[in-house]
Amino acid sequence: MPRHLLVAEDLTAQEIEAVFAVTRDLQTKFDEGIREPLMPGRVLALVFEKQSLRTRVSFQTAMVHLGGSSLFLGADTGFASSRESIDDFGKVLSQYVDGIVCRTKSHDTLEALATSSSVPVINGLSDASHPCQALADIYTLKQHVGRVRGLTLTFVGDGNNVARSLAMVSALLGMRFVLAGPEGYHFSSDFLSHVQRIVPGAAIQQTTDAREAVKDAAVVYTDVWASMGQEKEREERAKAFAAYQVNDKLMALAPEAIFMHCLPAHRGEEVTNEVIDGPQSVVIQEAANRMHVQKGLIAWLLGHAS
Repeated sequence: MPRHLLVAEDLTAQEIEAVFAVTRDLQTKFDEGIREPLMPGRVLALVFEKQSLRTRVSFQTAMVHLGGSSLFLGADTGFASSRESIDDFGKVLSQYVDGIVCRTKSHDTLEALATSSSVPVINGLSDASHPCQALADIYTLKQHVGRVRGLTLTFVGDGNNVARSLAMVSALLGMRFVLAGPEGYHFSSDFLSHVQRIVPGAAIQQTTDAREAVKDAAVVYTDVWASMGQEKEREERAKAFAAYQVNDKLMALAPEAIFMHCLPAHRGEEVTNEVIDGPQSVVIQEAANRMHVQKGLIAWLLGHAS
């Protein structure tokens, strides 16, 4: 059976650290002008149902740096349509390529693709999870602080796919995760129980008080209030989250914290220009690290597969 990364908990804490170690080595060489061709002749397929900048370009560039190549496969391939079953699609595609990155509307679709694939499948985003984003975020934090265990990450927003992945990676690596948002937008009890089954004693808290939540944070993180697929809820969500904007006043309560956002941002809504462009913001480094961490992940995952 191939090794997949569909959710963050598909990796153990030790495996995350192993991916980070490969990432650091490759990033150091990259900074020195060395692009080590660890994957010559390997091909990565990118099967995307949703728009993408960071995920698409970072994976494609990572494969070039590793000496391989990639194929971007959009709607014209008929994925998740009436043209053919996902089972047939996955079985055939995995005869041609060494790995698949899938960015899909439904996590069930991703799981069906992984079931049929004979090569590793990586979640490039689903409605339930965004593990590659979370790995890059925590790697970025580690670059800034030198460690992650015992630190607090405060997510100001709703319990969306990014928040769920960050909460799981935080739990696996011994961090405290705080979700600050209005009632009705917190994590489900099923998700919290799931985290506790994976990491007994995981430190995850939820609150409606954003000011209190950020006071001990090493990271203050936010995301758009209405994600792709939630456009019809945008007006309702804007009202619910109006008091949860990350602005100078909120960041002043966490003067030592760095600010993160997975991007794209709706400037003037969930975050102000002063914060996202300010001295505490690491959003550009965070975005750049998507490529570096995914390069480490590909090298580790495909190396494991071989």
